[in-house]
Amino acid sequence: MKDSTNGGCACTPNQSIKCTVSNCAHHCKDQNYCGLNTITVGTHEANPTQKECTDCQSFQMK
Repeated sequence: MKDSTNGGCACTPNQSIKCTVSNCAHHCKDQNYCGLNTITVGTHEANPTQKECTDCQSFQMK
């Protein structure tokens, strides 16, 4: 499993998962990629109709 922490450890960017959420623990510092192998995307709406209705459920606060 890739180490996606930024607290002194290297993040291996997954170039298939772009991300600009820099306060996520999985965000690769200085790069706009996620360090996870896969992510889970979900919604907080009963019937999502816009991208703002979706959420990255793999998000973890730094």
